[in-house]
Amino acid sequence: MSAPTVTSYSEPSAIGGDVRRFVALTVTLAVTDFKLRFFGSALGYVWTLMRPLLLFSVLYFVFTEVVRFGAEVEHYPVYLLASIVLFTFFSETTSRGVTSLVERENLLRKVRFPRLAIPLAVALHALFNLCLNLIVVFVFVLASGIEPRLSWLELVPLIALLVMLSTGVTMLLSALYVRYRDMQPIWEVALQMLFYASPVIYVVATLPDNIEREAMASPIAAILTQMRHALIDPSAPTAAEAIGGGARLLIPLFVVVGLFVLGAWVFSREAPRIAEHL
Repeated sequence: MSAPTVTSYSEPSAIGGDVRRFVALTVTLAVTDFKLRFFGSALGYVWTLMRPLLLFSVLYFVFTEVVRFGAEVEHYPVYLLASIVLFTFFSETTSRGVTSLVERENLLRKVRFPRLAIPLAVALHALFNLCLNLIVVFVFVLASGIEPRLSWLELVPLIALLVMLSTGVTMLLSALYVRYRDMQPIWEVALQMLFYASPVIYVVATLPDNIEREAMASPIAAILTQMRHALIDPSAPTAAEAIGGGARLLIPLFVVVGLFVLGAWVFSREAPRIAEHL
């Protein structure tokens, strides 16, 4: 499959004066990456679904059959799968985004176009995968006897916050990696730590109260906790209840907005000099 045709851009006009062309370029890069990722594969897009399902199968077997964990959590298998799918989106976006600019080195050296389109395309590509994986999640939800309700609509702003968080981190890491190649192994270790520190295989309600409120300062913990309440178990504590009040939710919200602003600022500062450091 041939690479997409890229039109020449200048940084200011692409972002300020020609938004439609900038969006078109970002979508083209994301769609092309999505198609090329499994090009020639026998199972094709099925691999997008297999990754979280295989991880879910292993963790579910270990924590329900070996160590007998999660028995007190209502619809624990559904929560585990949904949490893995959402965390996989964050992990995929940021881990692929770290090296995204360097992988497009030839394009960056030969064509002037908005560098920002590259990390945004990575996030959009991961969002495509997330949408496919959510289909499997909803199949599990309905198969578990959970009835549809209006609270499911809360998933839209929750996913939007997760996308914003992932995009901000991706912009930050991709810009820093051009200068500091140690960012990739550092982030791989950080992701592993974040996976076990986040309520993916457990729920925050099982933690002591003082630790629970501290853990909820993490945007991922807040999103997964509210997801459980909205999608799976309406009797489960909301994110506001878990963190100790609605006003305290400003803490994870500030982290999301702060990381996005920081990522955008660092990226815009480094963008004019990216080609020089490749």
